[in-house]
Amino acid sequence: MQALTRTLFPCYADADAPAVQRIAAFLDRGADVRVFLEEGRMQPGEDLAAKAREGRMADLVLVFFSRASMPSRWPRAQWEDALVNEPAAERVRIAFVKSDDCSPPRVLSPIFDVNRIRDIKRWVRGAEPGEAPSPEYAGDVEVLGIAIADRPGSDTTARFAIADEFARAFSPDFDAVVRIETGERRLAAIAGDLGAQLGLGLEGELPENLERLRAFCEARRFLIVHQGGTVPELTFGGRTSTLICEEAGPPSRDPLRPLQAAFAEESPWPAVCQAARQARRIARELGRIAELYDLMQSWSAMAAAHGDRDAQDEAAREIVWILEGWGRSEEAQRTEYRRAAELDEQMPLLFEL
Repeated sequence: MQALTRTLFPCYADADAPAVQRIAAFLDRGADVRVFLEEGRMQPGEDLAAKAREGRMADLVLVFFSRASMPSRWPRAQWEDALVNEPAAERVRIAFVKSDDCSPPRVLSPIFDVNRIRDIKRWVRGAEPGEAPSPEYAGDVEVLGIAIADRPGSDTTARFAIADEFARAFSPDFDAVVRIETGERRLAAIAGDLGAQLGLGLEGELPENLERLRAFCEARRFLIVHQGGTVPELTFGGRTSTLICEEAGPPSRDPLRPLQAAFAEESPWPAVCQAARQARRIARELGRIAELYDLMQSWSAMAAAHGDRDAQDEAAREIVWILEGWGRSEEAQRTEYRRAAELDEQMPLLFEL
């Protein structure tokens, strides 16, 4: 079950409304928080201490200091309980924003400048401030930050170094950063790799797996980096952002990756058969059945081309098992009949010899 959306109560004077509205809109795009915007506006006769006490109805309280909201003289006894002691006792997270050249109490923390809205967002998300990108890539990384870190979206970069630096510098803006090797890999393999990294068991057919990945990712603030080109079927909307890197990065650490590569790289036939049998075992253990089906289909076709009846029979039997597990009984039966018939056609030849 998905967690309830957190709530934030901003405490601010009417004169600070434009800045508060800008920050609220920014948080709404990238922080998964509901802002009680109108409720937080101070009415005539109210002060920040009283408003902060009211704000503890929410999960988070953000107090905006300005010349319009702060009294000219504000003894510590008038604000310490409301802004420090009571939130700490109730475990309500509270932070402060300096909107102009006013002088808020120095003991309050954290205090953000009104223009450092990414720092505010990261505090709301409960993330660390993050590291600045290296000067070499700062410009390119900032452009990507505006496009896909400040809000959900999709963008492209040609260089892996820029994608890597962006993922490092902006990781606090996401629930998780997931990298998938794309390039020449088959869709079932890439989807299985993504599912494994997200902790999802994808035992269904490929269309069902893709739909499950879409629903899971769109409900969360993920960054998914496609390394080696785009995969439209794995470019999601919702709250997830996608960074497409045209340059391939390091190979995936997926245990099935080197075994799948044996098929694509035209390895010697004995090596292909060995990889197929290892992949069959691993894919079964991991519950990655759509990949197993894809591999067995490829192995069967290659075995037929090489005239390897034993390998073709192994692959066909595995395909029948998969189809039965998916509830495709009629197709499984047809495949089994075809396998048996083709094998029976060869049996008389053995006796003639």
